[in-house]
Amino acid sequence: MPSPLSVDLRERVVAAVTEGASFHQAAARFGISVSSASRWSERFLQEGHVAPKPSGGDHASQHIEAHADLILTTYQAEPQIFLHELRDRLAEHGVQTSTSSLSRFFARHGITRKKGPRTPPSRSGRT
Repeated sequence: MPSPLSVDLRERVVAAVTEGASFHQAAARFGISVSSASRWSERFLQEGHVAPKPSGGDHASQHIEAHADLILTTYQAEPQIFLHELRDRLAEHGVQTSTSSLSRFFARHGITRKKGPRTPPSRSGRT
């Protein structure tokens, strides 16, 4: 993903548009797209700045973190529950999520979900 253009360039484009240049003229003068000149000018009018918006990062974790208490209490009540079973239980409470999202949730909270051994360890060899 390319890095955003500098704030200095954005400010010069917005200043040119504010002084009366059209979006097409400002775009041609500074070597940017017309849509960028339009977006930056609109953002300056609405928000008062032209700094780039944050890019990347996780956007979905906020949704699942809002239901952290429900997830943790359901998990603590039945620690051997599978992720797809937990997903289904959450859906009964109106929380739509995926098993991979639940897996990342547990990783963020430092909870390991490895199942215990089903048989006693062998004294003669590996199990």
